[in-house]
Amino acid sequence: MLPIDLTGKRALIAGVGDDGGFGFAIAKAMFQAGATVCVGTWPPAMGIFQTLLERGKIADSLLLPDGTSMVFERIYPVDAAYDSMDQVPAEVREHKRYRDRGDFTIAGLVASVRMDFGDQPLDIVVHSLANGPEVRTPLIDTSRRGYLEAISISAYSNLAFVREFGPLMRPGGSFLSLSYIAGQRAIPGYGGGMSSAKAALEADTRTLAHEAGRRFGVRVNTISAGPFASRAATAIGFVRTMINYTRINSPIMRDIDASDVGHTAAFLASPLATAITGSTVYVDNGYHSEGMAVIDPATFE
Repeated sequence: MLPIDLTGKRALIAGVGDDGGFGFAIAKAMFQAGATVCVGTWPPAMGIFQTLLERGKIADSLLLPDGTSMVFERIYPVDAAYDSMDQVPAEVREHKRYRDRGDFTIAGLVASVRMDFGDQPLDIVVHSLANGPEVRTPLIDTSRRGYLEAISISAYSNLAFVREFGPLMRPGGSFLSLSYIAGQRAIPGYGGGMSSAKAALEADTRTLAHEAGRRFGVRVNTISAGPFASRAATAIGFVRTMINYTRINSPIMRDIDASDVGHTAAFLASPLATAITGSTVYVDNGYHSEGMAVIDPATFE
């Protein structure tokens, strides 16, 4: 037996705000492999997420195969649009969903983790964050502000995570982010600069793997997952069409399950993947390898 064993390791997964996305599935897979898990949650969603946990509304999702339930070590507020509090506009600081959260920036998250667990407490950092305020706008019509916000939150923040959390990582640590094939292929309707952000994320993964590998002794990879109907993905507006199209045109004709990504993430974070870094790992039933569509118009009615 060759198990994925993360016993004794601590993971920080940024971008968990409900039980329906890849971030939550990754957290669950890490738990099953023996890791302890902290999560970072967008401040406006944090209260709702904590309420769901406290009232048992997602108890079934927290249940593990052995009958136990996963319990997060910490839930931290984080808005990855800001490196430090001096960058946060007054109207954001004073907003009711932010003002009682303390330092919710990337610097604040780093400081909180260090204060809670010491100077080198992490083995795994997962960047499960993406946002493009104009994602439904064709790229050609995207504003400068919308484009730069998509890049900032969806790609630059991953770079900032590697730089700022690198010193907190134990030897052999693993950074992981989530991409999408729109960074490599044209996906009409996936706009607002999000395709550019995913392309940047994948390019940065290669360069960061080199730089962070030499500086911190850690690995950096990204998972390019097939489309999945998470709550966050509803912002795209045509996610069901994306899912149907991908299923029909994939070598393995099935929908992606969030656990597919979770299991791959656990493997990439484990000692079994010691020699894997700088890679974009596709978890899409092979869709990325196809060069010609299978025409089935009825599927998209």
